[in-house]
Amino acid sequence: MRRFNSINERLVFASENKTNQVLDSFETNKMGITNETVKHHSEEFGKNIITKQKKDSILKKIFNAFINPFTAILLILAVVSLFTNVIFAETSEKDPTTVIIIVVMVMISGILRFIQEQRSGSAAEKLIAMISNTTNIKRYGQEAKEIPIDEVVVGDIVYLSAGDMIPGDLRIIEAKDLFISQASLTGESEPVEKFAIETTVGTKVLEAQNLAFMGSDVISGSAVGVVIATGDETMLGRISVDLNKKRELTTFEIGINSVSWLLIRFMLVMVPVVLFINGFTNGDWLDASLFALSVAVGLTPEMLPMIVTTSLAKGSLAMAKEKTIIKNLNSIQNLGAIDILCT
Repeated sequence: MRRFNSINERLVFASENKTNQVLDSFETNKMGITNETVKHHSEEFGKNIITKQKKDSILKKIFNAFINPFTAILLILAVVSLFTNVIFAETSEKDPTTVIIIVVMVMISGILRFIQEQRSGSAAEKLIAMISNTTNIKRYGQEAKEIPIDEVVVGDIVYLSAGDMIPGDLRIIEAKDLFISQASLTGESEPVEKFAIETTVGTKVLEAQNLAFMGSDVISGSAVGVVIATGDETMLGRISVDLNKKRELTTFEIGINSVSWLLIRFMLVMVPVVLFINGFTNGDWLDASLFALSVAVGLTPEMLPMIVTTSLAKGSLAMAKEKTIIKNLNSIQNLGAIDILCT
């Protein structure tokens, strides 16, 4: 098989050269590739699967459910309160009430979030498992038949008709009134007509009239194509890699973080002021420290995480009744803030 420096170079070559040259370069012909070539190409290029975002482990999900800037403040206060009100306090003055209240609020909030997101994730995975996509492939010495899309390899001959999904990036070698929707890749609302003739594309690969790309589908007509790229090497695969990078914070998370930092600023100002005024006035610095701590606890709304999580969980259940799965509770606020939804 001919070697290329990049996937774009491979697509440009396929678009700008005659059908026979393209077929020869990818070790195939109109009768399809041999079983030996299928095995070789499968080992070289891997399965025709687009890499998805790595699933979080249970431990990471638990961590994300329980730890955020707001609960971090509460836990720090709980630890400080544990030392001042329980460990270092006189036996008659030991009072674990504050610690218990804070820990219970954090636990309820975290458990609610973890259970709801775990259930939503499981439901989404079951739905995905129900979907099975196939495509019509002809291989050497066999009649054309339907095979799972993830078994398609570079060099396969694909038969397309109206309604079919494109199983990889293809060079069209035969076409009859072929119109393809590329909206998911280019945003074009109108179907694009494709032809089986070589054409000069330069760097504008998506505009090539003889190339069809994974992620698009046939609106009308029929065609035969040869697979040029599969999996993460397809245009869709390369877009997916970019989308799988660390996501940005939602406006809800930004809002929660800003509230947390506001509380921290208030504490950094109020607690030292109260400590020094009370300490210099009464001369009892231990008592002043306990009073300053109580001010910090009083500034923090302990029930806020639980109230927020309960509200989001209620919204998630309401969406579930409308057959919409919310995998990340924080996304509900963004969804509710939408004025116009383009699909």
